[in-house]
Amino acid sequence: VQLQASGGGLVQPGGSLRLSCAASGSIVSIDLMRWYRRAPGKQRELVATITSVGSTIYAESVKGRFTISRDNAENTVHLQANSAKSEDTAVYYCNGQIRASGDPIWRDYWGQGTLVTVSS
Repeated sequence: VQLQASGGGLVQPGGSLRLSCAASGSIVSIDLMRWYRRAPGKQRELVATITSVGSTIYAESVKGRFTISRDNAENTVHLQANSAKSEDTAVYYCNGQIRASGDPIWRDYWGQGTLVTVSS
């Protein structure tokens, strides 16, 4: 099982960006999917969570600006970031709780990280 994140880049303050993460491999089922971020010099932060039925939870720092969504048929999760701020600059990681074929245990899988820089 692999998670591949994409969509990072440079965005101006107040601008928008859309991150995507695709899970591939011998996947039986995906439960929670999450986006984390790690800003320079800071600890990793949980940004947003989405359940298999679409319920969402957001960090206070992004509530009202970011939207997490998923496509269960495509095994993908997205993060729409609007009204970007300089403090959103970070490496963003996707995470999925996945049960793979032949493995009875739900495991955490991680994407490789994608850099988002908010700057003028």
